[in-house]
This record gives sequence, C-alpha cells and structure tokens, in this order.
Amino acid sequence: MTQIDFYFHVENKLHTACALSAKAFSRGLRVLAFCPGPEASQKFSRLLWATPAIGFIPHCMHDDRLAAVTPVIVDHDGSNLLHDEVLLNLRDEWPPFFSRFQRLIEIVSLDEEDRRRARGRYKFYRDRGYQIQNHDLSKAAQ
Repeated sequence: MTQIDFYFHVENKLHTACALSAKAFSRGLRVLAFCPGPEASQKFSRLLWATPAIGFIPHCMHDDRLAAVTPVIVDHDGSNLLHDEVLLNLRDEWPPFFSRFQRLIEIVSLDEEDRRRARGRYKFYRDRGYQIQNHDLSKAAQ
C-alpha cells in the first residue's frame, strides 16, 4: 500500500518540494513531481536548477528523451509514468494514479484555500484506508 506523507504549515510549497526532491535523490529514490500545468512545471524545473545553491538535482520534463534514466521527472500530464517510487503531488486534487507509487508526498501551505483543498485530499486518502504520516514544518522552523 502507498505510504502517504503530508507536510503542512509550509511557507513555500515549491521550495519545500525542491528540498524533498533533493532528499529523495540523495537516498537513491526516483521522484515524479506532478505539477498543475505546463507553466508550473517550467517554474518548478527552473527552481530545481538553483536548489540547492551548491548542488544539483538531476531532473527533466516528462517528455524528455532522458526521462527514463533521470532521477527527478517534472510532469503535468501523467500519461507516461516511468517509475513507481515517489510521487510528489503539487496539484490541488489527488492524482488518479497515486496508488501505483510506493510513496506519495503532499505539501500544504499556510494559505487557507490550499489548506481547505488539502483537507479534502487527506479525507479522500484516509477514507480509503491509507495510513497518513503528518509532518508539521512549523515545528521544524523553531
């Protein structure tokens, strides 16, 4: 069954997504960052180029010819899933294919509308019997 982790009280979703992608990469895991659309995918990809400041997270877009061998794939389509390790959901809704992944990461910002939508996703997963790990990042900042 898919392991689901919710990271909440996040000040910047994309920076947190980059940090979590870097952590997964450092552990030898592959990540699919599922973005809301092409513009969000490009923005996240640009941020990955600069995060961390003294490192590099190998990544590419889902339709790149090197996607099959690249540790982090940035996608907004979801039609060509190349692995089943870590799914990083940056969308407002739950990904219809999340259960094929070993792990699903959800990031919840401080924005009230984002929190409302995240509660809906949380309930969706919980109502289907998934165990959810919660990570309060406001405590990490203290």
